[in-house]
Amino acid sequence: MPHTLLINPTITSRSSARFPLALLNLAAALDRRGSSRVIDGNVDRDFIRTTLHALDQGGVDAVGLSVMGGPQLAPSIELSQAIRQRHPQVPIVWGGYFPTLYTDTALAAPYVDYAIRAQGEQTMAELVGALGGQGPVEKIAGLSWKRGDEHVHNPSRHFVPGDPALQLPYDKLGDPRQYLARTFLGRRTAGHQAALGCRFRCTFCGVNAMFGGATALPAAQRLERELKYLKYELGADSVQFFDHNFFDREVEMIPLLEVMAKLELPWWCYARADALLNLSESTWKLVRKSRLKMAYIGAESPSGKMLKEIRKGTRPDQTLEVAELCRRNGVIPELSFMVAPPVDTEEETEHTFEFIRELKRINPASEIIVYIYTPLPESAKHETDRGKRASMPLLDLNGEPVVFPATPEEWAQPQWVDYACHADAPWLTDKLRKRIHDFVTVLRCRYPTVQDMRTPRWAKHGLRTMASWRYRYRRYDQPWELDLANRWVKLRMPQVSSL
Repeated sequence: MPHTLLINPTITSRSSARFPLALLNLAAALDRRGSSRVIDGNVDRDFIRTTLHALDQGGVDAVGLSVMGGPQLAPSIELSQAIRQRHPQVPIVWGGYFPTLYTDTALAAPYVDYAIRAQGEQTMAELVGALGGQGPVEKIAGLSWKRGDEHVHNPSRHFVPGDPALQLPYDKLGDPRQYLARTFLGRRTAGHQAALGCRFRCTFCGVNAMFGGATALPAAQRLERELKYLKYELGADSVQFFDHNFFDREVEMIPLLEVMAKLELPWWCYARADALLNLSESTWKLVRKSRLKMAYIGAESPSGKMLKEIRKGTRPDQTLEVAELCRRNGVIPELSFMVAPPVDTEEETEHTFEFIRELKRINPASEIIVYIYTPLPESAKHETDRGKRASMPLLDLNGEPVVFPATPEEWAQPQWVDYACHADAPWLTDKLRKRIHDFVTVLRCRYPTVQDMRTPRWAKHGLRTMASWRYRYRRYDQPWELDLANRWVKLRMPQVSSL
């Protein structure tokens, strides 16, 4: 039987590690035809050595890496190079967001033999079978590969909803309880994913590029079975759902909310403003009973024009309405914004700052996350979206078109890691970059995130007091005293604390 190593290269700290759910789903699929082993670099900080040792023992038919991009690229490259040097005959497969969005870029690396696009469970299982002589790779949907100097892209694989009978092999992680973490939700929070995909087509979003607007909610019985395992077998007391859009269709959500209400696990999820606003009062009653504590809502922009540009499908007034709705129902809205778009960069940024202030007036408990707007290259969009409509021109500070990296090594450079993480963009001036930093500093000191479990209450109170006058009078520039205080207090950002 074929044996596959599945690797999750390091992307976060050990304390922030969550279940590598993508690899567990892959392992479940592979184990139907063979066997697999999961190595998680977030827990095993010596994962390269562990992988090489496993290969040294022999019997491995392929190595699959889940590659998100951003900070995960450098360890992915390092591992792949190490494998290629010591075991050049072992096929190396990259899957996940990076090879889906940047397929040719991934295959440009001499240490990547195959790239899996979008959902990988069936594609990986068929590839491992083909490597063992069970059919040609040319017939495997969703696979890209090399034929000499040519990159071959097989037809895409159709979206496949989750299997209701599937049971994730948590035992492959050693002691799964090591993935439970203390958060504002509880002392033993588990990460979980119930639904797949998102039916909305936001142009900046990798989820759209991955799933092309397809989505599927789980059967209630599967969700209940999985959450019972997390609660009763592992001792989880709360859940972070990493579904791309938990509140998709109300009628399908009700059985899932009933499961959550039965199990009494405080929870966090992604949601859309329009979806929450469209829920009936009876469903909101069930939401309250289910103990939803926080919903991450992509507000993105206060500009209707910008929201249309990125195909968000929501309006600014809905963001204001959902902040008030969440306040009435005891749910904290975690609202993310993208500032500094390539066009009208400074004006749109200042407009966003004022809009955030209005949200804080409506619901002071609102969590605010500020990102830099970094759209996907045209080539990274889903195949059904490419070339359909002109996007904003992407020009650097010299007025030249932005040239995106052509190799994984280039994408691993700091400026492009920042781009992938929505932390910087080639069109930002130093002045605007500092302006954004200063505003965020004042905002997070004035309103420390509830997700920060490390900073003492007295320290939060002190920073809140120090920042009050700056926030009130919009004196964001050069908050030297807050920067100095943060060297000692080290307030955590919401986007860091919630990982």
